[in-house]
Amino acid sequence: MHQPHAMRRYHFLFAVLVLLLDQATKWLIRDHISLHESISVIPGFFRLTHVQNRGAAFGLFADSPAQWKVALLILFSIVALLVVSRLLWKNSHSFTATGFALALILGGAVGNLWDRLTEGFVVDYLDLNFGSYHWPAFNVADSAIVVGALILVAEILLPRTSEEEKAVPRQP
Repeated sequence: MHQPHAMRRYHFLFAVLVLLLDQATKWLIRDHISLHESISVIPGFFRLTHVQNRGAAFGLFADSPAQWKVALLILFSIVALLVVSRLLWKNSHSFTATGFALALILGGAVGNLWDRLTEGFVVDYLDLNFGSYHWPAFNVADSAIVVGALILVAEILLPRTSEEEKAVPRQP
């Protein structure tokens, strides 16, 4: 018997795995690296730096003094979660790149939302430098969201081959 949404549980399980990986790495950073302390992993390129991000992804709006900032970020996260969950629920007929991307976004969004709700900030720690350019610190959740979004963009912009179109079941 074919269940049209049998893959749904795998998408949501993958989102939970992203969430667990995100929370475990943040716990390790909080437990083993003092705030604003760094550990060099690849000298001149990659460090683990414990940062508390009170803004959006990659520190956007972190310096904003607005009182409504955290509430707005939480509200935006909840709306995004509802939209992504609905899309994932609706598109769970097979394990596709779109479903995988939405699962990445869902797991990452829940990870950062959890931090905002429980701590009032998000723990960031992946710290990259490219020559004199410093990329704002980020975490597993941010990475999952960005990779998921890039996969969705690729799905939209890159044409499917005729074999790929045949492999994707049509929804009734």
